[in-house]
Amino acid sequence: MENGQTKRALTDWQLLLLLAAGRFLIHVLINNKYGFHRDALAFLDNGQHLAWGYVAYPPLTPFIGRIGLELFGLSLVGIKSLAALAQCAGMVLTGLMAKELGGSRRAQVVAAGAAAIALMSLIMSTLFQYIAFDYLWWVLTLYSLIKLLKTENPRWWVSIGVGIGLGMMTKYTMLFLVVAIVTAVLFTKSLRAQLKSPWLWAGVGLSLLIFLPNLIWQIQNEFVSLEFLATIRARDVQIGRAEGYLSQQFYVNMNPLTIPLFFFGLYYYFFAPDGARYRAIGWIYLITLALFGLSQGRFYYMAPAYPMMLAGGAVQGERWLAGLGPKRQQLISWVTLGFLLVGAIIGAALMLPVAPINSALWEITTDIHDNFVEQIGWEEMAQKVWKIYEQEEANYTSLGILAGNYGEAGAINLYGPRYGLPPAISPVNSYWNRGYGENPPEAVIVLGYSREFLSLLFQSCQRVGQNGNEYGVENEESRFSRDIFLCEDLWKPWDKIWPQIRSFG
Repeated sequence: MENGQTKRALTDWQLLLLLAAGRFLIHVLINNKYGFHRDALAFLDNGQHLAWGYVAYPPLTPFIGRIGLELFGLSLVGIKSLAALAQCAGMVLTGLMAKELGGSRRAQVVAAGAAAIALMSLIMSTLFQYIAFDYLWWVLTLYSLIKLLKTENPRWWVSIGVGIGLGMMTKYTMLFLVVAIVTAVLFTKSLRAQLKSPWLWAGVGLSLLIFLPNLIWQIQNEFVSLEFLATIRARDVQIGRAEGYLSQQFYVNMNPLTIPLFFFGLYYYFFAPDGARYRAIGWIYLITLALFGLSQGRFYYMAPAYPMMLAGGAVQGERWLAGLGPKRQQLISWVTLGFLLVGAIIGAALMLPVAPINSALWEITTDIHDNFVEQIGWEEMAQKVWKIYEQEEANYTSLGILAGNYGEAGAINLYGPRYGLPPAISPVNSYWNRGYGENPPEAVIVLGYSREFLSLLFQSCQRVGQNGNEYGVENEESRFSRDIFLCEDLWKPWDKIWPQIRSFG
């Protein structure tokens, strides 16, 4: 019997891995379009300055970016494949969640498929950003918790600790999941009993040990990330980015065509007899949903919580289906497959880089999100700066490049070496910490600032170019402060103005 069970488990693993491999291959084939997102440029550039922390985020994603640069260079497919790989691993773990909850192979495939076509998961597979890896650590942690609840084997606390530690080294929103798990432990009898287990405390210790280097960095830097996060939260609330939190849980964090699975999942965790063992999972979802909502967080912070709900829904859906007649079972099975396929097609069209630039489909995706438009024109911008630099360099002892945002700074630093450009300086986030160089520039080519602002810093500024892109795509670079200036003669020395222009973004 044991050999048969092992063989079956390996078969389930192989099937889920095969599905994930197919998805990964699709991403590899299509992730060569557009360019890097402005956020990806900053992550990759920070990866060239390895540290235990950065103003805007923990160190793990820049470290992964550094590995990607060493392996692939500035290859779109190579770098983005790392994010796609994280999403595909999350897809496999979702299927395994369904297996641990008692689902058959069919339920496992439905759960994995539903997780794979979630709109947020699809877009995360095309962007090198920390949300892609944050997603994986959440899913690993929650899969381990399901294993713990099923087996009551306290050794799973070690895996939970690893997931939490890696999550905290990726994105600080992992702390919300930690609060939810702690609450579930205190109010769930079976979990509360494990407070006496040394394995639980080993998991706690391991998570703290993994996170310790970043914690020390925060202490050394006076917890600058808290100031950053407060500033960004205030900005997001002011411009309305926190709006639509609840509605977008359904049509972005999931695929709209898998919403029935979500409600099946709620039923499974809170009302189904065989789901009673896993009720803590349902409460963890509700607690994190409430915490992010009360703190006015962005909707996508909750994206990693949906695989566990879809897994529970696939299992409950299978239980419900078993009570129907054979013909109705067959019909609903085909309808489910059809929903998943249609959902995949819609999700791919909206969230994967398949639309030709400025096509009708491109316009539709642009109306829905700005992830693609913010990938356009970065190397073109670096080329424009290079032409200006080439013309003006001989006129100055030291000519620098001042960037107003992290996308511009990242693009200059990543693409600039091809053209012989010096590293950009910028007062944004961790760029500010790196300063303005040992030899302060006599003049600077300036990106991303208005003439009005620059007049407060420099006595002389002339427009020498304009940002934009060959496609005429409107994004932050072409819409806001698009003029490129050549500025000289500071009103005050660099060491006086640098503390005054520090900013977060």
